[in-house]
Amino acid sequence: MSKAPNGFHYVRGHIRRNPKPGSGKRMSGWMIAGLAAGIWLWGQVFGFGEASSTTPPAQPQPAVSTPAAR
Repeated sequence: MSKAPNGFHYVRGHIRRNPKPGSGKRMSGWMIAGLAAGIWLWGQVFGFGEASSTTPPAQPQPAVSTPAAR
């Protein structure tokens, strides 16, 4: 087996690139989708406080006018 180039190493018979320092694992798409679904479900079950803070608007009262003449 020959020596791997600089910045690479052998794994199971093939060349792989060396890991870079500080490159941590990022959030996958499934993790982001799961978090979004969890927030949405939390809003469906517990709500976000919108129902208790809003009051229905008062019905408009008809203006007092003179009775219609026949």
